[in-house]
Amino acid sequence: MTDFNSDEAMLRAFTARLRRRSVLRGAGLVGAAGFGGALLAGCGTEGASKDEAEQAGEDRSAKERVVNFSNWPLYIDVDEKNESKHPSLDTFQASSGGIKVNYTEDINDNDQFFGKIRADLAAGNDIKRDIIVLTDWMATRLIRLKWVQKLTHVNIPNLRNLTPALQQVDFDKQRDYTVPWQSGVTGIAYNEKVTKKPVTTIEQLFTDRALKGKVTALTEMRDTMGLILRQQGKSTVLFTEDDFDNAIDMLDKAVKDGQIRKFTGNDYAQDLAAGNIAACLAWSGDVVQLQADNPSIRFVVPEAGAMLWSDNAMVPNKARHKANAERLLNFYYDPVNAAKLAIAVNYVCPVAGAKEEVTKIDPEVAENPLVFPNEETMGRLNVFKGLDEKTERTYNDKFQKVTGA
Repeated sequence: MTDFNSDEAMLRAFTARLRRRSVLRGAGLVGAAGFGGALLAGCGTEGASKDEAEQAGEDRSAKERVVNFSNWPLYIDVDEKNESKHPSLDTFQASSGGIKVNYTEDINDNDQFFGKIRADLAAGNDIKRDIIVLTDWMATRLIRLKWVQKLTHVNIPNLRNLTPALQQVDFDKQRDYTVPWQSGVTGIAYNEKVTKKPVTTIEQLFTDRALKGKVTALTEMRDTMGLILRQQGKSTVLFTEDDFDNAIDMLDKAVKDGQIRKFTGNDYAQDLAAGNIAACLAWSGDVVQLQADNPSIRFVVPEAGAMLWSDNAMVPNKARHKANAERLLNFYYDPVNAAKLAIAVNYVCPVAGAKEEVTKIDPEVAENPLVFPNEETMGRLNVFKGLDEKTERTYNDKFQKVTGA
């Protein structure tokens, strides 16, 4: 296992960026279930009946030197004296010959944002955005519904710098529709003052009687089940329904034995810090925030593997400035520019070569394994496979029967 116990100076650098991820991940269960029935079935036929040319619409990039970019709060660099300014966007405008970026932090929840854009996308309308950034499972949904455009890779030559671990994800094998903006890790966290020993495996978390009633798991199905599948030696992209059922059985037993106290969003954080729970499934960003004030908190990537998630940039159907959007994404996949973004937001950087550039500016960030996991750790990070609508609903039904959701 890898124990990410970074020093306090590095940890403080992350604190301001964490609430965005906490809000995002807490929405995961609702995302899987809330739109899983007739709504998606109806929406699915909207995109499926149209070819890509019809979906794309007219690209006005050459005439309109602009990109409309919707992102999450606290997910880009800011000027220290003026938080409404973003130096990297100013650099892009200057280097691109005057392409202006209208940058809006209007994504606070995957499902909430989906609800905002769904009707227009289903109707084939322009949603007035050229780039949107959404988490893997929501990106899977938009691809399935055919509501995002296929990218022109020749316009994004720097995509060759995408870290190998993210190059061929199950839901977008050739990265035809998505470009990772930033990534993060789901693993095990524990309070060493309470456990008095390391907690390094899902097996230990679910069966060690010393932890009974002091363990929490996550309401996000993909994270909790992905970690269990890896503990059982199964691939998170090639598992069968029987494999999933076996993993459910392991989870169910831990619940019935009283090992797991409850299932949470990011609200495990306060209890972990206070010692009310001893160990839990956790998101790396939350743990970093806790460690800033409590060095007894540890974050572990189990030897069996942890989960790797990404927030993905996509170009919606009917976007009017696709080529400009692709040029902006190419800009951020230059390791020099990716380095500046990594220093600002402190999530797992998806751009190979950025670490070397960060070393020149801020060596502490470059050595932080929550921003730049080493090759051995990256080899143990897994992405959950994309699910069709029926399978997603089936898996979530089984998961919710155990979690009580």
